[in-house]
Amino acid sequence: MRTFGPFPNLVEMFFARAAERGDAPFLWSKQDGKWAATSWAEAARKVAALAEGLKSIGLERGDRVMLVSENRPEWCLSDLAIMTAGCVTVPTYVTNTERDHAHIFENSGARALILSTAKLARTVLPAAMRSACEHVIGIEPMRIGQNGTLRVHDWADLIAGQPGDVAAARAGAAFTRDDLACIIYTSGTGGAPRGVCQHHGAILHNVAACIEIIEQDFGWGEEIFLSLLPLSHSYEHSGGQFLPIGLGGQIYYAESLEKLAANIEEVGPTIMVVVPRLFELLRQRILKAVEKQGALPRWLMAGAIGLGAKNKVGLADMPLDFLLSRTLRPKIARRFGGRLKAMVSGGAPLNPEVGNFFRALGITLLQGYGQTEAAPVISCNRPRAGIALETVGPPLKDTEVRIAEDGEILVRGENVMHGYWRNPEETARVLVDGWLHTGDIGHLDNAGRLMITDRKKDLIVNDKGDNIAPQRIEGMLTLEPEILQAMVAGDRRPYLVGLIVPDPEWAATWAKAEGVSADPATLAANPAFQRALSAAVDRVNAGLSVIEKLRRFLIADEPFSIANEELTPSLKIRRHILRKRYGERLDALYRK
Repeated sequence: MRTFGPFPNLVEMFFARAAERGDAPFLWSKQDGKWAATSWAEAARKVAALAEGLKSIGLERGDRVMLVSENRPEWCLSDLAIMTAGCVTVPTYVTNTERDHAHIFENSGARALILSTAKLARTVLPAAMRSACEHVIGIEPMRIGQNGTLRVHDWADLIAGQPGDVAAARAGAAFTRDDLACIIYTSGTGGAPRGVCQHHGAILHNVAACIEIIEQDFGWGEEIFLSLLPLSHSYEHSGGQFLPIGLGGQIYYAESLEKLAANIEEVGPTIMVVVPRLFELLRQRILKAVEKQGALPRWLMAGAIGLGAKNKVGLADMPLDFLLSRTLRPKIARRFGGRLKAMVSGGAPLNPEVGNFFRALGITLLQGYGQTEAAPVISCNRPRAGIALETVGPPLKDTEVRIAEDGEILVRGENVMHGYWRNPEETARVLVDGWLHTGDIGHLDNAGRLMITDRKKDLIVNDKGDNIAPQRIEGMLTLEPEILQAMVAGDRRPYLVGLIVPDPEWAATWAKAEGVSADPATLAANPAFQRALSAAVDRVNAGLSVIEKLRRFLIADEPFSIANEELTPSLKIRRHILRKRYGERLDALYRK
C-alpha cells in the first residue's frame, strides 16, 4: 500500500510530487484542437518563478491575491505560486457581476489580481479600480486604456524574469498546517458571499482521507481527472486540483459543458468530480440516444434500469445481467473513456433514481457530502462500506459527525474552517465549541452512513406546522422528461406551489406535433401545453404525501441560469433571487 504525507502544507505536497514525477505529464489543455501537456518539472519551475515574481512587485506574506480565471493550467500554477509566495489565494467565479467582485475586493482587501482574459477584465477591473488593489497580472495580454492606480503586469513576463529556483522556493515555504491557504467565498444561495478561511491542514485533511478511499476501494494507480466545475468552488479546488496533486495524477481541463461528453471519451478519466445536475444532463443524453436506436436498445435500457433499482441481482436476474454486461454496459463504458473507476457526486443532493440509473449501466457512482466550511468533504459513499445511494456515506477518516437535538448535522475535525474572514459574528454562530453547525438536517443510519434530509434554512413549514423538504420534490420533478428545472414554495401556506422550467427539447417536439409556435412565451400561455406539464406534475404527485403534493404551478419566463443569477456557479438554485422575481405571481396562485 502506498502512503500519503503527512505534509506540513500544500506547497510542500506539490513540490514533493513534482520531484517524484519529473517530466511526466501533469496539466493538459486543448491547444489548436490537440491536447498539450505541462510536465510536473515544468510546472514546478513556473510556480517557483511566479512566486518570485509576486514577491518582486512587493507582495508580502499574508497578502491576499484575487484569482479570476476559467479552468486552465495557469489557474493551478497561479494558485500554487500565490501560496508559495506566502500569500493567500482568493478565487472568485468568472460569472460574478461587477457588484460581486467589488464585495470580494472590499471584504478580502486583496492587494493584487491575477486575471485571465481581457473579456473578464471588463467586469473585474472597474471593481478593482475602486478597491485597495494595486497590481493586475494578466495571464493573457491586457489592453487597458487607463488603469488609474493599478500597475499592470504580464503573467509570462513575471515568470521569465525570475530564475525559477525550485529548491529555494520549496525551502522557503515554511508554513504550518494551521496557516491560511485561501479564502473561498461561498456562492451565495441566500445572499452576499462570505469568505471561508481554509487553512493548509483543512485541504490536506480532505486529500488524505479521499486518497485512503481510492487506495482501499479502487487501488491507487495512474489517476486521470477531467476538470469541469469552477476551480473557484471549494469542491473542485480540493477534489479536482489538490486531490490529483496528492495522488501524483494528471489533470485535463474540459473545453466546455457542451463538449463534456466528447472530452470524457477522448481523455478517459479514472475519477470524475461532478455535481448532480451534470449527472442528470448525462442521463438525459444517454436516454435520448438510446431512444433513437430502436426497440432492442430500448428494451436493454429498460432492463438495466429495472436491475439498477434492486439492491442486489437475484438468480432470476442473472441472464439479463449477463446480457447487459456483454452489450449495453461496454458501450456506455466506452462513452466514459473506458477506464473510469468512479464518478463522485457532491455540491447538492443526488436523486437516488439518477444514481441507480448509472449503477445499472455499470458506472460506480459515489455520492458525497460537504460544505466549503469543511474544505469541503465531510463524508462519502465507498464500496467497502456498502453503497446506499440514499445516503452520503460514512464520515471521512478523522472527521467527527454528530446529530444535534433538532436534527442539525454537526462536524468537527481538522477540515473545519477557522472562521469567516472579517466576520466574527457569523463565525461565532456556526462554530460552537469546535463544532461546525452545518445548517443541514440529517441522521446516521445503522451502518454509520450519513443521510441528509434537507437544508435547515430551506425547510418549508406550512400553515399547519408541517416540515417539508423542497429539494427532494424538486429533484423528483426534474426527473420527468417534460421538466428541466423546478422550485417549490409554500412557507406558511396551506399547500405547495411550484415554478417550472419546461425542457426545451421536449417543448419543441410537443409544439411541432401540435402544429403550434415553439416560442416559449406563446407555449406558456397555451392551455394544452399547460395540461401536458400538469400531467408530468401529476405523475410526481402520485408518489408524494398529501402535504408534499404540488397543487398549482407557474411556468418560468426563462431557464434558471448563472447569467440571470438564478443559479449559483455550482448549479444550485438561488431561492431568494427566484422569490424576488416570481414572488407576486407565486402568491397569486393561492388566490385562484
